[in-house]
Amino acid sequence: MKHTVVLGVASGIAAYKTLELIKQLRKENITVFVVMSDKATKMVSREEFEKASGNKVYSELFEKNFNYKNILKERVVEHIALADNADVMIIAPATANVIAKLAHGIADDFITTTTLAVTAPVIICPSMNVNMWHNPIVQENIAKLKSLGYLIINPTSGMLACGYEGLGRLAEIPDITEEIIRQLHITKSMQGKKIIITAGGTKEKIDDVRFITNRSSGKMGIALAEACYERGAEVLLLRAKNAIMPRYHIEEKFFETSEELLKLLEQHAKYYDTCYHTAAVSDFKVKDRINGKIPSKNALNLTLLPTTKIIEQIKKINPNIKLIAFKAAYESDKNILQEIGLEKIHKTRADAIIVNDISKKDRGFESDNNEVLIVLPNGKSKLLSLKSKKNIAGEIIDYISIVTS
Repeated sequence: MKHTVVLGVASGIAAYKTLELIKQLRKENITVFVVMSDKATKMVSREEFEKASGNKVYSELFEKNFNYKNILKERVVEHIALADNADVMIIAPATANVIAKLAHGIADDFITTTTLAVTAPVIICPSMNVNMWHNPIVQENIAKLKSLGYLIINPTSGMLACGYEGLGRLAEIPDITEEIIRQLHITKSMQGKKIIITAGGTKEKIDDVRFITNRSSGKMGIALAEACYERGAEVLLLRAKNAIMPRYHIEEKFFETSEELLKLLEQHAKYYDTCYHTAAVSDFKVKDRINGKIPSKNALNLTLLPTTKIIEQIKKINPNIKLIAFKAAYESDKNILQEIGLEKIHKTRADAIIVNDISKKDRGFESDNNEVLIVLPNGKSKLLSLKSKKNIAGEIIDYISIVTS
């Protein structure tokens, strides 16, 4: 099946980069139609985009010789026809101006009228000056678009065209291409499913200033939450306050300590079909937490007590829940990783344990990539080789849906 992508090009200096995006999409046999703002045509010519896409470029709502009688006769409105044919709509670069318009339902040019008529997934790729990106109004508009279901691919850091250095560069073209292709192949296979997911690392207080924690960023759990959400599931994300934010407007509850996470699971897990427990829960807490701030001039001895093993409580809270839990191991040998997974299954009655080796710097904690071994109660296992956590999340969900159905 050949897919169609409608690409909106706003008047950011990064507009020229989207010529490469079109090239990459066409290599994947994807049809691309380009809609431009009037100001964008002053930066990169329509002709360049027509040559790159092989299709007419749209930028004027009312072209020369426009006649409303023709519209009434033929019943074809170009921006509506484009919106209807789009399998994915993407705006790259998305300026602060077009973001503000969409957030407030303003449709006064070809990009905004087309976008507001689209029922397919919409991807927004902001690009602007670092101070503009951090402006509270821009962030409020971004949050509103996210809450409405738009997918935001955040800008990256680097040298900007204006001479500033910081967050505001258009995301890398290969990353945008990968996301578009991923969106084109998503199905609503989890419609009607209720999924609860834990993500991020816990904090155990030493005093009112210091705490024990770990290196978890929450990226793996967030990737799973987004993948389930994209597939149509009802998702509740239990997220550590310091973990990264999801790109979608997913229902969230927040925790800091392991005790807070356990209370959230006790309150909510009984209402869900499946639990992906990815949170990195501290194994220890301080025996006697001190109020205030401990003076730093003297040596300090801390007595640590083991925390409750949350993973062992989930099936007690809801015996019928499908439990898929993660286990971090400082080990590379696949046979040992499998033994670790089977031992954890025995202790927790999990339906699958996903073991990941955190001894390498290019995967696991804080990394955007992962490699995992899925271990099942029957002793079978499946290795998912190193790739982005977004892709790993999709592979995990697809595999788990087959082997645990």
